[in-house]
Amino acid sequence: MRILRLEVTSFRNIAREQLEPGPELNLFYGENAQGKTSLLEAIYVLGRAHSFRTPRLLDVIQHGQPQALVRGIICRSGGRTELAVHLSPRGRALFVNGKRRTLSEYLGHLAVFVCSLERMEIIRGEPEHRRQFLDAGILSLDPKYAHTLEQYRRLLMQKNRLLKRAAESGEPQRFVEEIEAWNEQLVRYGALIHRARTRYVEQLQQHLPMELFGAEHIAIRYVSSLAAHGDLSEYEALLAERLRVRLQAELAVGYALVGPHRDELEITFNGRNLRQYGSLGQQRSALIVLDLAQVSVYNSAFEDQAVFLLDDVDAELDRGRMARVLEYLQGRAQCFLTTSKPEIVEASGAARFRVEAGRIISSAVPPQAEEADVSAS
Repeated sequence: MRILRLEVTSFRNIAREQLEPGPELNLFYGENAQGKTSLLEAIYVLGRAHSFRTPRLLDVIQHGQPQALVRGIICRSGGRTELAVHLSPRGRALFVNGKRRTLSEYLGHLAVFVCSLERMEIIRGEPEHRRQFLDAGILSLDPKYAHTLEQYRRLLMQKNRLLKRAAESGEPQRFVEEIEAWNEQLVRYGALIHRARTRYVEQLQQHLPMELFGAEHIAIRYVSSLAAHGDLSEYEALLAERLRVRLQAELAVGYALVGPHRDELEITFNGRNLRQYGSLGQQRSALIVLDLAQVSVYNSAFEDQAVFLLDDVDAELDRGRMARVLEYLQGRAQCFLTTSKPEIVEASGAARFRVEAGRIISSAVPPQAEEADVSAS
């Protein structure tokens, strides 16, 4: 899998740009705040239909413009596919080969993974960020998982509304029967989420590239909020029981206390909790290792390359580590990197794009990349 052509319109500070990236390493370079990261964000939106920089996707629409568009031509073993994400105040519209698709139908055509400072919350932030990291990885393997997540979130939101009403009503017992009905559905989707996350963490652990950073040992473990209360191999029965036991407590506080929305991904560095005890350098290394593991899991599942984005490489890695990361990714992913110091990436086969004020003002794509495009036509 690789991106053959990318078109970005009215996206952040990018008015309109097109580029044809190289098949392996692509370098966006220039001064800060010129649009380098916006190009990475556009690629991520093309693959994931959301941003890694903001939870509000409409924020990417260029100021003063009515809409934004990201379009790409993707090459896979089965041929070429045109993807497009259209954004307007009315919302998001997704297209595959010109036909509008739902999110679950759209996802899976372009597997994109990103490492950036904005995502350091995965390591040092609240558990929600680590759960989102896992869910994004699962979606790259199984786009239908989007339906499971959406159903669980919808049920949880409705239950929380009801619990809030119950807590404020003065007669919370009147709401018990209705809440129990929501709980029955939450058990079904909660179990699906638990199994998917547990299986995915096992896959990630097997693919962590331990050799990249020497003696630094990173390990991960999925920690269910129900682990201390029973047998997780019988998760559905355990979840149903805990929902029953905690019902009165939930009625009292006015929100849900039980379910996979309270689970955690534990990340340790040489046996110590990384969030609490890791240095900034160790945390950055761990994030890169986790992101690369996601790429490797995807490649193993589909025997296909992914797309990997690394923002601000001179802040993330020294030259030695940068060389090891690029060597690891060779043959595993089409890479897009941003930097203000292009000399730190010593790769003669890199396609280079100089970005200034939202424009690509110069580009140098290696001959082998151009020949590959012609042969694919």
